Amino acid sequence: MVTQIKWTLDDYHRMVDAGLFIDRRVELLHGEIVEMALEGTPHSYYSDESAHYLRNLLGDRARVREAKPITLPNQSEPEPDLSIVEPLGAIYLEHHPYPENIFWLIEFSNSSLTKDLEDKAKIYAEAGIQEYWVVNLRKMQLIVFRFPEDGIYASKQTLTSGWISPLAFQDLEVSLDRLLGK
Repeated sequence: MVTQIKWTLDDYHRMVDAGLFIDRRVELLHGEIVEMALEGTPHSYYSDESAHYLRNLLGDRARVREAKPITLPNQSEPEPDLSIVEPLGAIYLEHHPYPENIFWLIEFSNSSLTKDLEDKAKIYAEAGIQEYWVVNLRKMQLIVFRFPEDGIYASKQTLTSGWISPLAFQDLEVSLDRLLGK
């Protein structure tokens, strides 16, 4: 019988501080240390362009963090491509954003599509993150998850054009054409 060791957030932070993951792209998901997929050029391009677009759109209302950790209570510390979080300044010297600091998350997905649509959606819903977007780079569509209930999202929409207003900023209209590079 094989028994897997589940790591706590404290274990993971000690390993990071000790330099065990230098030159490795990893994240903690449900207590498991998982290697992250390498970014292809489309992934890099779309995430960078979208971060720039959202920063201009949001101004000082939120901080757009690129590929930085967030800390979740389910022994997870993923690194979403974009985290749109409260602009708390130096608080983030003390800790990464917690679920209550997060407005919404975005993943740009090609090779990691299954992980992003299934594993990460579950992890984010369990943590109570109200909104999670996956940009499917294979089909150039936006999958929007909203309203976490009992560890899953109650709403899932697939969009290919038009505008979307994030739950946290109903007065804001985000162009899908800009996110999807049309």
